[in-house]
Amino acid sequence: MCRILTLLPLLLALAVTPALAGEGRQRLESFFQEMDTFRAAFEQVVTDESGEVMQRSEGRVYLKRPGRFRWDYETPYRQQIIADGESLWTYDADLAQATVQPMGEALGRTPTLLLTGDGDLQEAFRLEEAGTQGDLAWVELIPREGGTDFERLRIGLDGRAVREMVLEDQFGQRTRIRFSQRQMNPGIPESRFRFEPPADVDVMQNG
Repeated sequence: MCRILTLLPLLLALAVTPALAGEGRQRLESFFQEMDTFRAAFEQVVTDESGEVMQRSEGRVYLKRPGRFRWDYETPYRQQIIADGESLWTYDADLAQATVQPMGEALGRTPTLLLTGDGDLQEAFRLEEAGTQGDLAWVELIPREGGTDFERLRIGLDGRAVREMVLEDQFGQRTRIRFSQRQMNPGIPESRFRFEPPADVDVMQNG
């Protein structure tokens, strides 16, 4: 799950080839062209292959191009996933534990362009129109290479920005993330993407 959450903000920081056909792709193109920073509240629901809810959580997410992001989980547990473009921190406040590792190792075989936000989304994924539901236009992304921890990703966009993401893995598990209180290009200080572990926290170094 950590690798998936690491990947999502980096996907949003990529470029997309201009003049894409279809409403979903046009909205995706507009979002990528206009976004430098992004801030929102989120609700995340994980279900198994039968549709039974396995986990439900809420919090806030912050994104800044290129390669900086922060997930603050507020319920049911206090956790943070923070990246400064080079290192990835995961912090569990209740367990007083933190882990740090290079972002490249955290992403595994995910294409390097996802780290930089300078590449083209279509170099890493096949993009397909996935229709409209209500006011959302959907685009489906299918990885061209392995190592992304999911088989497909669906992005739902309204007239403003990304509102939903749905990931499906090879075991039929589905992760749905809904964004609310969205802000495009707010001022976000660099300090938001730095993590200083408290003195009483055990820090584990990976990589």
